[in-house]
Amino acid sequence: MAIYTVHAPAGYGVDVRATGDKVVFVRDGFYVWALIAALIWLVWHRLWLALIGYIAISITAELLFKAMDVGVVTRFAVMIVFAVLMGFEAGTLWRWTLSRGKWRQVDIVSAANEEEAERKFFSRWANTPRGNDIVNRPVTQPLPPTLTVGAENDVLGSFPNPGAPR
Repeated sequence: MAIYTVHAPAGYGVDVRATGDKVVFVRDGFYVWALIAALIWLVWHRLWLALIGYIAISITAELLFKAMDVGVVTRFAVMIVFAVLMGFEAGTLWRWTLSRGKWRQVDIVSAANEEEAERKFFSRWANTPRGNDIVNRPVTQPLPPTLTVGAENDVLGSFPNPGAPR
């Protein structure tokens, strides 16, 4: 199962069904096409600022390699590492670009593919008392579990909890 973040424009309308085509699902994970053809992937998803950064980093690295007289094998290894990093961080760059463009993350969905993620999101939206609640509620992290003071929470009896009787 993959995790998808759901993004909508900040001025998102009340009825998702009327403006559902404006919702973007970004998968969290490795993007193979960003590894293989990063420039094309960045242009395809219209990540212009990330594209400029990618080109600037590539040119800077090549200039440094030339100035330091680095061998071809080392250049190739560094660029492979850079490509792998791009594959891992492509989703993060996409989410960052959406947030810069006044988009809001409205939900998180776990699904096998994007089509299932869309189905789950829109069915969840349709089952809320007011459909707009999903868009208006902030996405929050669950609260960490609280510890109760007592001997049953001690680690092997050696390290008591702070404030616990001794």
